[in-house]
This record gives sequence, C-alpha cells and structure tokens, in this order.
Amino acid sequence: MKRIIIILMVISSLAFGRKIIVKLATLAPEGTDWHGMLVEMGQEWKKATNGKVELRLYPGGVIGDERDMVRKMRIGQIHAAGMTTEGLSEIVPDFTAFYVPLAYEDSLDVNRVLDYMLPQFEQKLEDGGFKLLYLSDLGWAYWFSTTKLTSPIELKEKRLFTWAGDFKWAEIYKKAGYNPVTLASTDILSGLQTGLIDAIPTMPIYALAQQSFGIANHMLDLKWGVLLAGIIIDKRTWNKIPSKYHEELVKIAQEISRKHQATNLLAETQSIDAMKQYGLQIHTPTEREVELWKSEVKNMENNLRGNVIPKDVYDKVIELTKD
Repeated sequence: MKRIIIILMVISSLAFGRKIIVKLATLAPEGTDWHGMLVEMGQEWKKATNGKVELRLYPGGVIGDERDMVRKMRIGQIHAAGMTTEGLSEIVPDFTAFYVPLAYEDSLDVNRVLDYMLPQFEQKLEDGGFKLLYLSDLGWAYWFSTTKLTSPIELKEKRLFTWAGDFKWAEIYKKAGYNPVTLASTDILSGLQTGLIDAIPTMPIYALAQQSFGIANHMLDLKWGVLLAGIIIDKRTWNKIPSKYHEELVKIAQEISRKHQATNLLAETQSIDAMKQYGLQIHTPTEREVELWKSEVKNMENNLRGNVIPKDVYDKVIELTKD
C-alpha cells in the first residue's frame, strides 16, 4: 500500500510540473489590436504561472469559422477561443441579445444590457462546459457595400453576407425581401472578389484588416449593431490548470481587455481615416432614411423575437435601451 501511495505521489508531482498548452483560436488577423491583446495575455499568463501555462494562438481563422471553433473545442482539438457573440450564441442562444439591429445607440446602452445579463451568460456557459474569462464591447458594425447604400430599399438590391450555419437570419432577411448569401466569415473577401456578395455588416477595423474595404468601398454611417467579444476556455482544460492560478489568470485577461477596450473608439476612427485615404466613401443617411431603417427593423421584429432571439431576451433588451 505504501509503495502505491508513493507511486501516486510521484505521478501527481510529474503531472503538476508538466507544462499545460492552451490552444486558442480567433478570427482576428495577425497585427490587429484584438490579436495583440491575446499575445499580451499569453505572455502575462506564462509569467504568472512560472511557465506552466502556455497560450498557443491560431489567428486569422486558420482553425475555421467561430462555429468550427465551438465544435473543435467540444472534441478537444482546441481548448479556447477569442470570439464574438456570433460564436458564443452557438453555445448560449441568449447572447443574441446583442443582435437587435439599431437597438444600441451608445456604450451606455451596451453596458446596461451587459450588466443585467452577464451573470446568466456566465452560468449558462458553465453549464455548457465552458468558462468565460471576460466579455466586452468590441465596437460597432456598419454596412459596407460595393456601391452607395443609404436606405433599406438599396440594400434589398444587393447580395448581403450572413454567417454560414446561421440559417434563421438568412430566412428572416429573405422574408423581409433581402437577398442573403450564407458564407463562412473567412470567405468574405473571396465572396466580394467574385461578386457572390456585395454588402457586409462589419466593423471598420475588420474591414481594414481583411482588406474587404478595397472592394466594398462604401460605408453607411449608421450603427447597425454592436459587436461583443470574449474569451472562453473549455472547462476540462481550465480544471487542468492548478486552481491557485485561476484567479490571477482571469484577472490578467480582464485587465488587458479593459486596457484595449479603452482604445477601441480611437481604433475605429483611425481605421476609417486610413480607409478614406484609399478611397472609402462614407454616406450619412438623411433623417427620412434613418426612419426607414427603423421601420424596417420594426417590420422584422415578429420574425426576430422568439425565433433568432428568445422572446424574454428581446423584450428585456428593448426595455433596457428604450430610454
């Protein structure tokens, strides 16, 4: 018995001393602020654990789309992901709270909803086998298109990008008279180049980093939606990391997130300015056109509420942002 105990102690000691590799995937291209944040987080994690935890990054969608990331985390091919609410909603549908078009006008609206719903998001992710390290506002999504676009009537004449696998959104757009084309986000640029799509809702920083603005060189100056992003890690991997490091690793992730979030507004402005130098045209809708967009969203409400977005979640978002 004594010999067995000694053997178990030796095995435990070896396991404790073994380096833990955390494979983390993201769509963020190398060189972007989001990618730089993950690099910095990996360096700080390594320092905080004396080299016991190493973050290995797979940027630029080399692992696949965000839905691919979720699937590959579930089967253990990767262990973590830096992803937007698009991927997070694949695990917890309540993340679609941030999909209500035109509902969010500023960061106060975003924070109000986030403060109310974050605890339930975290718990539901835990129930699904994932640990949320942080979630924050990444920036605003605007419509980018190959020709001038200021009204929903003009958008209906275009072939617009929707996420592959998110067939409910595609159906809603179809019912509203639009022409959605489902693609993996990693295929957006090739889709624009071949004419498969000619309108995309995206963030300026992504339009610049992915060079999609070179073709979709018209931007509608209307905040269509907000994009949130966070980091999740598979709980099986998280539990392999000695618990004495957990609090510090979460703290590092959140501190780096806050630091980079403070630069988001500046990054958006700088991205737009840079793209304008290479031909991007900004179009501001008239008051009448803004009302048309709001009316269009109102007409889509019955298909959104209870279909793409759970009814209680949709109603709470409207309640929290209506003022």
